Amino acid sequence: MAPTLRTVVRRPPLGLSVLTGHDALERPVRWVAVSELEDPTPFLEGGELVLTTGMRLDAATAGPYVERLVARGVAGLGFGVGLGHETIPAELVAAAARTGLPLLEVPRETPFVAIGKAVSDLLAAEQYEEITRAFAAQGRLTRAALGPEGAHAVIDRLARELGGWAVLLDEAGAVRHAAGRGAEAAGALAPELDRLRGRAGRGGGSPASLAFSTPAEHVVVQPLGARRVKGFFAAGRGTPFSPVEHTVVNAAGSLLTLALEHGREHASAERGIRAAVLRLLLAGEVEAGREALERLGERLPGGPLAVLAAGGDPGAALEAAGEEFAVADGDRVVVVVPAARADAVAEALAGAGPAETGGGAGSGVAGRALSGAAGPVGVGGPVEPEELSAGLDQADRALASARSGAHAVVRFADLAGQGLLALLDPGAAAAFSAALLAPLREYGSRADLVESLRAYLACNGHWDAAAQRLGVHRHTLRYRMRRAAELLGRDLDDPAARAELWVALSV
Repeated sequence: MAPTLRTVVRRPPLGLSVLTGHDALERPVRWVAVSELEDPTPFLEGGELVLTTGMRLDAATAGPYVERLVARGVAGLGFGVGLGHETIPAELVAAAARTGLPLLEVPRETPFVAIGKAVSDLLAAEQYEEITRAFAAQGRLTRAALGPEGAHAVIDRLARELGGWAVLLDEAGAVRHAAGRGAEAAGALAPELDRLRGRAGRGGGSPASLAFSTPAEHVVVQPLGARRVKGFFAAGRGTPFSPVEHTVVNAAGSLLTLALEHGREHASAERGIRAAVLRLLLAGEVEAGREALERLGERLPGGPLAVLAAGGDPGAALEAAGEEFAVADGDRVVVVVPAARADAVAEALAGAGPAETGGGAGSGVAGRALSGAAGPVGVGGPVEPEELSAGLDQADRALASARSGAHAVVRFADLAGQGLLALLDPGAAAAFSAALLAPLREYGSRADLVESLRAYLACNGHWDAAAQRLGVHRHTLRYRMRRAAELLGRDLDDPAARAELWVALSV
């Protein structure tokens, strides 16, 4: 902020006296302009302390001269006496008093250049103080970012530095954290967020910040993300931001972006490490897996374990798994949890509701509602760490049943009551059935061979019972079965052949 006229007047070496405009001495002085022109206003920007000896001023021109200066918005007028005028003309004093323009008397012994140097020194000192304040604020923001609360602490600190409010938003515009009245103000930011997204869509990359004002407050909105928009933050207050405060806001944006990117990279690295450990465990390298975990300061949960196989969106399933041992593998995500929490984690993975709170290592799912990961989930039975591979096989079989059935979560133990077909992979079983029965379906127009075979096997090879079920003569059925045996190349009296055919017909 520029020094005020009062600060300049109080510089003892200058010896300035205030004749008019005592109530306007808080005006900022942005520069000093020396001019003897009758109308210097074309060369002024406003906010200057104009210095003159009045060489071109007289009683007739004094009033219009002051009015032009006031219209231009100068900070004040300094009149040097002892050169063109021994005293300040009364007409000039009257015009300044009438318009409220601060009029300063500059003694003969004070050179105008001394006033210019004094104002320049004050401006430099003010700029230095602003830079110092900016560095101090950035230091406080940095310390906040390094604390346990990270981005949330930066938002809190920013609101205090500005004396206003601040809010952190996710990519969709939902509030992640707010300070002051940030949560309330966030509701009005939707159009601005859309505008920033539009800029990104037209130009590519991350859009620039956006500032706007209302009669009640001034607001700055910035996107977060190094390569693409991954969130937003906004800050506002009732008065305009100074250049220093804009610098502080920009520093907060950089820290929030770093925190966001580092947090994602850290989470990705942790998932990669857990995935590697999980692969060791599934391969039977339990001791190697335990050793890797110990070096990371973690350990495998004690007691029986359960393996879960989650379908649906892999990203959502990994997020739902939280800090559990999870890895995306093919078209499903494999998760290992303590057997006691298998049901709760499975429900969370399926998007059916929050996982219940649980203790022990890797309980990251606990206590969070994890919707959005909706998809089928297969749960393997309790196994020891050395048996995780078998647990994964069970989980995959249960997942296959979940994908083809009406239940989002299927446990391997439940498959025993669903018959042999529940243990088969639906895709493989369908392909097997189509290939085995194809000769019967392609046999001319005699599509009744399939149903005849089904009735024959259902009646356990009893001709009369099967013929009665079909409504045909038993000799007709015998003929059909001889023809089916020839087409299939199988002995229908062989129990193994009968079993395969029955499975194919059931599928």
